[in-house]
Amino acid sequence: MITMVAVAVGATGCASGTSRSPVAEFAVADRIAAPALHGDMLSAIPSAPSSSVAGSSVPSSAGGGQAGGDTYDLSAHRGEVVVINFWASWCAPCRDEVSELVAVHDATANDRVSFLGINVRDDRDRARAFLAAHPTGYPSIFDPAGESALSFKVPPDTIPATLIIDRKGRIAAVFRKAMLREDLQPVVQRIASEG
Repeated sequence: MITMVAVAVGATGCASGTSRSPVAEFAVADRIAAPALHGDMLSAIPSAPSSSVAGSSVPSSAGGGQAGGDTYDLSAHRGEVVVINFWASWCAPCRDEVSELVAVHDATANDRVSFLGINVRDDRDRARAFLAAHPTGYPSIFDPAGESALSFKVPPDTIPATLIIDRKGRIAAVFRKAMLREDLQPVVQRIASEG
């Protein structure tokens, strides 16, 4: 039986076809492995300065930002906590949460925490324009069909959604709502402190 701490929150995403609780944090013993995740980078994202990802094992191909088929490989981040945010350019709550995500990204950069955006159900040009208007400092991959969301058991019609992957590559928490720094940062820091 999976032990979950669920918190009912009134906020929902752009499209919410699920009756599940918008927040679930899994006990260490009940975490399941995150699926393999690979994706093509959106070319408009800036690379994070190397000083902001101290201790990171990010290969150069995962740095993002250059055109020409850069890719992201989640398995290259084993040993880091990875925060994955599913978003779309047409999603108003996604626009609202960008500054909150960036604040947590910046606050946890020295704790071996990486962030990844996954753009779903979108047009590549609109996604690039979104990133140009809302710079994050972390990479985003383009997944118009939402296949990566399905592999994580996160319905692609529930965005924004944010997952936290622990250092052992297991799903530690799922948020099916727009993020606020005050909600996300304590969970990221708690998972990062697990060692």
